[in-house]
Amino acid sequence: MTDRAGLLEVRVGSRLRFDGLDWSVSGIEPQFGRVLLRSEDGRTEQRSFRWLMRHPDCRILPAALAARTADRQPPTLGDLTKGQQDKVRLRAAHLLEAETGYRSGDPRRAEPGEPRPAYDPARTTLGQRRRAKVAEMNALGREEASVLGLDRFSERTLKRMAAAWRKDGLLGCADGRWLRASGGRPSITEEVWEAIFAVRDETLQRSRMSMRSRERLIHQYLHEIYGPDVKVPGYDTLRAVWREWFGPGGARQRYVRSAARNETSTARMVVHRPGQVVALDTTVLPVKVRESVFGEPVSAHLTLALDYSHSLVAFRLTLVSDTSVDVAMLLREVMMPLPLRAGWGEDMEWPYPGVPAAVVAQLAGHRAAALPFVTPETVTTDHGEPYKNHHLVEAERTLGCNVLPARTLRPTDKQAVERAFGGIRSLLLEVLPGYTGVDVADRGADPEGNAVLTLEAMEHLIATWTVKVWQNRRLGELPRPGDRVRSTAPTRCSPPRCTRAASRCRSPSRSCTTGCCRRTT
Repeated sequence: MTDRAGLLEVRVGSRLRFDGLDWSVSGIEPQFGRVLLRSEDGRTEQRSFRWLMRHPDCRILPAALAARTADRQPPTLGDLTKGQQDKVRLRAAHLLEAETGYRSGDPRRAEPGEPRPAYDPARTTLGQRRRAKVAEMNALGREEASVLGLDRFSERTLKRMAAAWRKDGLLGCADGRWLRASGGRPSITEEVWEAIFAVRDETLQRSRMSMRSRERLIHQYLHEIYGPDVKVPGYDTLRAVWREWFGPGGARQRYVRSAARNETSTARMVVHRPGQVVALDTTVLPVKVRESVFGEPVSAHLTLALDYSHSLVAFRLTLVSDTSVDVAMLLREVMMPLPLRAGWGEDMEWPYPGVPAAVVAQLAGHRAAALPFVTPETVTTDHGEPYKNHHLVEAERTLGCNVLPARTLRPTDKQAVERAFGGIRSLLLEVLPGYTGVDVADRGADPEGNAVLTLEAMEHLIATWTVKVWQNRRLGELPRPGDRVRSTAPTRCSPPRCTRAASRCRSPSRSCTTGCCRRTT
């Protein structure tokens, strides 16, 4: 089919508009040259391709217009100012005191003087504590209460805040006026919306063009479809909207087309537990090593297995490029506990609450190190030869893994493991002798002459660093609502960083997963 907006395609699920009505394509019968159409009110019709092509008012609606939604990115604490965040924490403290009797919400973290008589959960009911909190807020005075946004405070307010706290955590105590949704762009009407997506679909098949050319095509589409009287936003507005919806547009045109195809055909996966997705990748180790003490300096290859909880569940060093056998053995190491090596102390032994170390040691046949082991459900790889080898594919099938390859030339599909390589380089490899850098122009005068580590020593060093340093890193960018600090990788803090007494530890194990304390043996 052709239309004034350019070449258009009809497929099952497409939306058509003619005679002032919207129709969806429910089926195609190419042997008869016709399509099955269903209207919004449930009517069905059969029309031939010739009839649709010759209809003066028939056009295909862009998919984004047919499924137009008003979804917005959910608000976070980062959307609030520093002062508003402090107010939210104070509001949450008052709420938790009324709900539990303790401003922290936990009797094991009671502050001096808690619980106060009016909020003692052993002697008061929830309704009594709420009424006491309302009386306390009203006694503050209107100006003091207005600072917290609680100048119109009632028992109903507490009930509403409690429900929001259970749903959204700390953000549920924020005033809704602080996170008021914007009014959008009134100038982007439905006609302009349709024109933008129509031009987007058409320009995807063309060579790369400037925003000025896209603006002219949008004007042309609106004038031809809706006439010259339709109001069109200015260039700056169209440019800003195009950037918000489709990104800055700095990629090559062929990659933009492939990304657009995958956006509509690839299902999105939400990772919510360890072991659900494990990413595998290989890179050249930027440190020269020796095969033996008197061997020549050579380059090794580092293969990582990164769980999407950001735990380095396994790694492998090879002198030559990795093979499918190496990757298959790496998957085996992902599923087995790492043995506790000689020279590793008790602080590097299995510390995770819920599974006693004795049980893990009995399962593995040796004492386990502080590194999680998982059964991968989905394995994400690139398109390297070892990962496409039939031997590795058969091994993954035997283990019950789903293979989810990344898109070609799309490192962002497994950006977690790509970023892990950068983290290992900046935190460890850059300070080792024999470091070659990331580019030949940045290389030292003689990295080969500085290489002193053997392959075995490098493997032991990386294993020690992974267990002792990487697994203890705090991932502050991945907090849960209501948590002060949250790390998806299990963390343990050393005694100098301990900030709470051992009696207040939430976890009665050797090491605390929240990083608040560490009970010594």
